[in-house]
Amino acid sequence: MPAADLDLAFAALGDPVRRALLSRLAHGDATVGELAEPFDLTQQAISHHVGVLRRCGLVEQRREGTRRPCRLKADRLALLSTWIDDQRRTWDDRLDALERHLTGDGAAR
Repeated sequence: MPAADLDLAFAALGDPVRRALLSRLAHGDATVGELAEPFDLTQQAISHHVGVLRRCGLVEQRREGTRRPCRLKADRLALLSTWIDDQRRTWDDRLDALERHLTGDGAAR
């Protein structure tokens, strides 16, 4: 995933309302009105958050007659998860090497 796409996605995930919207969409498609129900926010505010999630590719919105349901793009979340897992592995390897060095196991190299 390009760095600019990662930046947009992680910036979008920095907001607790947007994270809650993604959690809701993980259970199924919903319209903006349905997404707004549990929040003390206007539909316009929820629409703004959905727009941010759409621009970074985490949500798609389609037309079904007069409805415009939103859908989580799980494949995009999977790309973020893969990036995080790669970072975790890199740091685990570095910390393991540091531990070997500090305990003397790596001194013979």
